[in-house]
This record gives sequence, structure tokens and C-alpha cells, in this order.
Amino acid sequence: MIFDKDGTTTLIYQEKKSLSIFLKNLDEKYSEVKNDNLIINLFSFDTLTSGDVMEFLDISNRHRKSGKSFVIVTDKVSYDDVPDEIIVAPTLQEAKDIIEMEEIERDLEL
Repeated sequence: MIFDKDGTTTLIYQEKKSLSIFLKNLDEKYSEVKNDNLIINLFSFDTLTSGDVMEFLDISNRHRKSGKSFVIVTDKVSYDDVPDEIIVAPTLQEAKDIIEMEEIERDLEL
């Protein structure tokens, strides 16, 4: 599992592993990134379904309840194919833009 930290956002990705191993590793290392906005880069997976993305729902909900952003990046599953509770972006730039917008919204709510 690879962490690429940029300010208050951490990009997480893993090469050549199964989705179940990725989820297991993310759960084990979550305490290291729990205070950051998270971008989960799933571009290394050749095939991905909306069901696969839904595997991240529990950790996404937990992370978002703590006041941080959680965005999954893949071009294989559309945001229309998953419920509103989980955020999917087709590019890294869009994921960063989503996090920036959510940060502004959180700042305005204070």
C-alpha cells in the first residue's frame, strides 16, 4: 500500500493486488491516515464493478462522519452506479476538486 501525502490529503493506492487485500491493508493502516482527507486510487485494477466500490462503503461512512473527505477514483464505475453515500470521481483532479469543495463547505458551516 502506497501513501502519497499532500497537505491534508492522502492519496492511497496499491499495485498488483486484489481488492480484498487492498481493503484489508487499508483497514490495518487506517489509523495512520484517519485525520486526512482520503483519495483512494483504484486505477491499478483492470476490472471493477459497482459492487467492488461498495466494499468501501463502511470505511467511507466512518471517515466522512469524522469530518473528512473520502473519494474513490476510478473510470470503470460511474458515480451514478453507486449510492450518494460513496463518492466516485473519474480522475485524480476531480477527486482533488471534490475535496476542495467539501473543505470550503465545512469551513462555511463553522
